[in-house]
Amino acid sequence: MERARLTRYGLLSVTGEDARAFLHAQLTNDIENLPPDRAALAGWCSAKGRLLASFLVIPSREGFLLQLARDLAPAVAKRLSMFILRSKVKIADVSDAWQQMGIWGEDFAGGVFSVTRENNLLQVKVGDRRALLLGPEPELRYRTATGAEDTWTLEEIRAGRPFISAATQDQFVPQMVNLETIGGVDFQKGCYPGQEIVARAQYRGQVKRRMVHLKAPAGVQLRPGEEFNGGVVVDAAGGEVLAVVPV
Repeated sequence: MERARLTRYGLLSVTGEDARAFLHAQLTNDIENLPPDRAALAGWCSAKGRLLASFLVIPSREGFLLQLARDLAPAVAKRLSMFILRSKVKIADVSDAWQQMGIWGEDFAGGVFSVTRENNLLQVKVGDRRALLLGPEPELRYRTATGAEDTWTLEEIRAGRPFISAATQDQFVPQMVNLETIGGVDFQKGCYPGQEIVARAQYRGQVKRRMVHLKAPAGVQLRPGEEFNGGVVVDAAGGEVLAVVPV
């Protein structure tokens, strides 16, 4: 088993008695019916249907934790808070207060995205032999990292999971990064920002670009937001990339 500290991820805490209904109305996935022992992928879109963030939504004791790109966390927390209005919801950027570790090379119980809890620690199974471990910074501080974060990122790329960061924010509708094919969009759940545009793209076949897994040329270091193969890099690690290209 290997472990890596995951520094590219941030974390938002969404709490309050209206937290579930609030997130259901904002995100692309069905949060209203999300069980307490299961996480879910979701996107948050602009009014034009473009992704402002990609989330892993994790139920917690107090509400929900939203894993997202760390370079987006402060701005997304601020912007998302603008939509609270009279709802009983509190949104906080807890990226510094919590640590996140990726664990791989071991069999984990449960199905993909199952959530288990031990005291203040949360574990989310994200693959056959991969899990995410989250906890307050003091409780994970002394866990030794034995692997590299790039190895974890490479496995996320091979799993086809989009990672929207500051370099790619507000560029893609969810279908361009295949979010609907990996369970991150629910077309039956009702309204959310950009929902009409996302639905129109789905049912009228208006998606002309799609995310694909590609190998980078030898010796070339690609970064999110850069042009590659006629498209735009979404994520890159270990000489492999996810890029949105014309189809």
